[in-house]
Amino acid sequence: MSTRRRAREIVLQLLYEADVNDSRDSEASRRFIRSRLQGRKALTEFACELLKGTLEHREKIDEHLAATATNWTLPRMPVVDRNVLRLGAYEILFGDTPDRVAVNEAIVLSKRYGDKNSPRFVNGVLDRLMKQTASS
Repeated sequence: MSTRRRAREIVLQLLYEADVNDSRDSEASRRFIRSRLQGRKALTEFACELLKGTLEHREKIDEHLAATATNWTLPRMPVVDRNVLRLGAYEILFGDTPDRVAVNEAIVLSKRYGDKNSPRFVNGVLDRLMKQTASS
């Protein structure tokens, strides 16, 4: 498994937690990430930036997702799908990850943690978002 993929999985867990409960403070999140990534500094930094950026930009990300996910409201989406989409959208809109890589990584996460329809749904929404941002 790609080490960055593992970092994304951990961030997804924390995003899920923040969506369902109150989120942890940033230091507790950092400790959680560091323990799961066995202290690997570069990966810990990558994961912390993904988490911080996704949470900081969540309102803007949600606006983009609501406009892109036709016939779906964010509260109606399964929690896993919603947070995979948020993570992928953050990487597309604000991150350094190439757009296609962000979409592919989100699809892999949705295959692993979502239901049988999640990969197709995540691919459709993020592909549309990617095309919209490329044309603007």
